[in-house]
Amino acid sequence: MRRAPSARHPTDAGQAFPLYITAVAGLLFIALAFFAVGRAGATKNGAQTAADAAALAAAQSYRDQLGTSFLHALRTDAPWQGIVIDGQLTAAVDVCGAALKLAQSNGASVRDCVPAHPPPSFTVAVESLKVVGKSVIPGTEGKKATATATAVVTPLCVPDASPPKQEPKPSPSRGKDGEGGGGNGGGGKDDEGKGGGGKGGEKPPEKPAVLFLDCDGKHVTIDPGHPDRLPDTAELFAVHLAD
Repeated sequence: MRRAPSARHPTDAGQAFPLYITAVAGLLFIALAFFAVGRAGATKNGAQTAADAAALAAAQSYRDQLGTSFLHALRTDAPWQGIVIDGQLTAAVDVCGAALKLAQSNGASVRDCVPAHPPPSFTVAVESLKVVGKSVIPGTEGKKATATATAVVTPLCVPDASPPKQEPKPSPSRGKDGEGGGGNGGGGKDDEGKGGGGKGGEKPPEKPAVLFLDCDGKHVTIDPGHPDRLPDTAELFAVHLAD
C-alpha cells in the first residue's frame, strides 16, 4: 500500500531572509547615525577652532596696543610702569574687530566678545556659519554649532631686585709729571664759575630713570632715553588660552 506524499515545509532560507533584511536595515541606520554624529562633531570642532582663534586674536591685538601705549608713554614722559607691570591701558581699546575677522576666516560668526580685568582676558563666543545638515537624526537640518574660548594676556615682568652688574670702566692712565690728572692743580680757572654744569648754576635736566625688569627669568633694561632699544612686546607679555 502506497503512502501519500508528505507536505513540504518552508525551507530555512525562506525563514531567514526577513531577518537578513532587518539586520541590514539596522546596520545601515546605525552607519548613517554614526555619520550624522561625526558630521556634528566636525562642525563642533570647527566652531571651537574658530573660537580659539578669535579669542587669541583679541588678546594679541590688546598686546600690540600695550606695546604702542608703552612706546608713546616713554616718548611723552607719561606714566608707563602700570602698562608693563600690570598690563593695563588707561584708554578704551577695540579688540573685538580682530576677533571678528579671525572667526569669519574660520567659518564662524562672533556672538559675543567680552573683555575682563585683571588680568586682561577676552572671552569670545562664536556660532558656525554652516549647519549640520539633513541626517537620520531629526532636527539637524538647521542646527549650528556654538563654542566659547577665553584668551589671557599675562605680564611677564616684575621689577628686578638685582639688576645686571655693569662692568667697571677702566680709569684713565696718568701721564708723566701729572699729565692726565688735570695738571696745574687740577683744573684751575677752567673749573671756575661752572660749579655743577650750566650757566648761572642751573642744573641740567634729569634723565628719566632706567628700569630693570625680570621678565620670566630674563633681565630686561628699559631705558626711556633710548625708546628704539625697547624689547619686543612678546618678551613683556604672554598670550595664551585659559585652561
